[in-house]
Amino acid sequence: MQDIAIIFDLDGTLVDTAPDIHDTLNHTLRLAGRATLDLAQVRDLIGQGARALLQKGLIVTGGMPESEKFEELVTIFFDYYLSHLSDRSRPFDGVVAALEAFQAEGARMGVCTNKSIQFATPLLENLDLSRFFSATTGGDSFAVKKPDAGHITGTLDLMGHNGGRAFMIGDSINDILAARNAGIPSVAVSFGYTETPVHELGPDHIIDHFNELFPLIKSL
Repeated sequence: MQDIAIIFDLDGTLVDTAPDIHDTLNHTLRLAGRATLDLAQVRDLIGQGARALLQKGLIVTGGMPESEKFEELVTIFFDYYLSHLSDRSRPFDGVVAALEAFQAEGARMGVCTNKSIQFATPLLENLDLSRFFSATTGGDSFAVKKPDAGHITGTLDLMGHNGGRAFMIGDSINDILAARNAGIPSVAVSFGYTETPVHELGPDHIIDHFNELFPLIKSL
């Protein structure tokens, strides 16, 4: 597998980050005088980064405040989340074993997430996952982000991938479209953060558990 590059989304794919994001959003909403949201609601809002998540949370709880107030709330959200990145976030079942299997076979691996890099990097370090990846890029690492193909191709470049096969593993329409735009196959996990079931989003492959990923990639 030394000629293979595997790119992973982070939230809802490698790590179940929803509990800490849920806590952070509700902390911010309370300070804004808004109602809080339940975990299921927040899971469906994840995917475009923290600013977009907060914006969506404010819209569904009463509407957007003025620009200056919104920026204050963004700062509150960022500060709180940085202090609580991995309180309750954990890798999904089977993730570590799959990453170890790919690493043992010499596959190159990277993370391509719309999460800000200031959150993505320490989260992976806190959960002892950074050791598997030759590159991690966030939604603010380039001038573009998923579903733009440039986010994937930029990540592949940083991984040192020079040709050969590449795969995108994710949970949302952004991951699937980014893979399609970059001309690489997509593998969607069925347990991630998407309001629309992944089988309706048109991925090339779907897995229901991470123990299915290594044999799938090896068979392709």
